Amino acid sequence: MPPALPKPAHPLAGLAIGFVGVVIFGATLPATRIALEGFSPAFITFGRATIAAVVAAIALVMRRKRFPRRHALTLLGAGVLLVYGFPLFSSVAMQTVPASHGGVVLGVLPLMTATFAALFGGERPGLAFWAWSIAGACLVTAFSLSGADIAPGIGDLWLACAALSASCGYVMSAKLARILPGWEVISWALVLTAPVSLAGTLLCWRTGITTPQAPELAALAYLSLGSMFLGFVFWNWGLAIGGIARVGQVQLLQSFVTLGVSALLLGETITPVMLGFAVAVGVVVWCGRKAKVG
Repeated sequence: MPPALPKPAHPLAGLAIGFVGVVIFGATLPATRIALEGFSPAFITFGRATIAAVVAAIALVMRRKRFPRRHALTLLGAGVLLVYGFPLFSSVAMQTVPASHGGVVLGVLPLMTATFAALFGGERPGLAFWAWSIAGACLVTAFSLSGADIAPGIGDLWLACAALSASCGYVMSAKLARILPGWEVISWALVLTAPVSLAGTLLCWRTGITTPQAPELAALAYLSLGSMFLGFVFWNWGLAIGGIARVGQVQLLQSFVTLGVSALLLGETITPVMLGFAVAVGVVVWCGRKAKVG
């Protein structure tokens, strides 16, 4: 049962908490690649949402939380983007591109998150912040071009759609996380979308399951409990106390978490170039953290 997490006062707390969420999210694409061996993209999307919704509902009941009616539309919007948008687009993309490739392409997430924060979140990043964000996006793009073994294709388009869904959903849920605990935000979003999730799971049951083995089942469980629930608990909390734009910078590191997990689980090689870019991105994140955000 998730506790009602207090807001720490240390200035690095938001970054540290957000980074825990980034680590959890970083394994999402490799886990999706594994799950696709036993399930269809649609079943993964609806199935993980259904399982996570059950856990979320139990947590809400045990904590005796009342539904925040005044925030229903925002919760529903965040749910559509984060519960369906990102999982479906990324699952389809993982059918045609490696997890490592996807991880690097999604390196644009911090810049997109900052953009949506500026448009809808009430934050006004200064020029220095934008410069560091663009530098980070350029770094991960250069990394992709320098080591990519596939040509840009439809998979990159699906990844772009996934990034749009995630970044907009992050801003919507982070605004709510300033009012509600982070775990409660994602829990209500999951519960609100649960009827559609369950219906989709049942519709895909016969055609979306192809004799999954233990690894595929474990991957689906991780996507449901980790990527769909626990990751958002930490991520929303970090964004709420540290600022959407600034903590969003930490997500530049998610690409390299994904690469590392891909190497461990999928046998991909970690090269010196990868490590060099990881260090460079770390510097950008640190400098971006010091930039002024209004």
